[in-house]
Amino acid sequence: MTAKILDGAALARELRTEIAKAASELTAKGHQPGLAVVLVGEDPASQVYVRNKVSACEQAGFYSEMHRLPANTSEAALLELVTTLNHRDNIHGILVQLPLPAHINSHKVIETIAAEKDVDGFHISNAGLLMTGQPLFRPCTPYGVMKLLEKTGISLRGAEAVVIGASNIVGKPQAMLLLQSGATVTVCNSKTKDLASHCKRADILVVAVGRPNMITGDMIKPGAVVIDVGINRLPDGKLCGDVDFNSASEVAGWITPVPGGVGPMTITMLLQNTLEAVQRTL
Repeated sequence: MTAKILDGAALARELRTEIAKAASELTAKGHQPGLAVVLVGEDPASQVYVRNKVSACEQAGFYSEMHRLPANTSEAALLELVTTLNHRDNIHGILVQLPLPAHINSHKVIETIAAEKDVDGFHISNAGLLMTGQPLFRPCTPYGVMKLLEKTGISLRGAEAVVIGASNIVGKPQAMLLLQSGATVTVCNSKTKDLASHCKRADILVVAVGRPNMITGDMIKPGAVVIDVGINRLPDGKLCGDVDFNSASEVAGWITPVPGGVGPMTITMLLQNTLEAVQRTL
């Protein structure tokens, strides 16, 4: 068996065309979607992510602002900026790029973002709404994964889904979205015993741990849908996911590549969340 490729880059282009059309219609009515991105410090990966987000906004016809702050910015100064953005009518979404410098409390910063502008979906009230099946904003990466799963045409109702990784950003919200779609969900973490036995049971396997090639083909149920959220840089400079693509693609029914799978969808769903934020204000 050779897995079908779940092309996140192609799906992202398709969705961004729809988002740009909706944004153009809103702008014509005087409601241009606006996103403010805040970057504190010089983390190279964060700079790349932020640059891609701002570029995506511009291509979709959004208004975007980039706030670059030095690494020694005080927590109080960052909170003041976020509060100011909360009160700006032309800003519908606020994104503070993580991780933040060690002297800044990330939780406090996220909680300062107005829930209705929390397009990352990290605010505790948005996490609670997701938990109760009434999401205001779905976190961007899990939201993107759900769109990829839709593309397969496979029903999630009654499916066995296994999520490897229990972070607040991906693992936990991913499990909630899968549950709401009718799947039976198992969440595995670093303490899970006999991980392979859980993986082999999965009709849907979502892997988000940040460990290169840790899931191999012999751990995968034949025909399963494998979603690789991880992106890791190897010593030779090449990128790979948390799943060993070569061996897994010989067993799986569907699989996401790295790069070009989940990554493009994350930024796309950020645009979608910002669009939804504007629509709620009308």
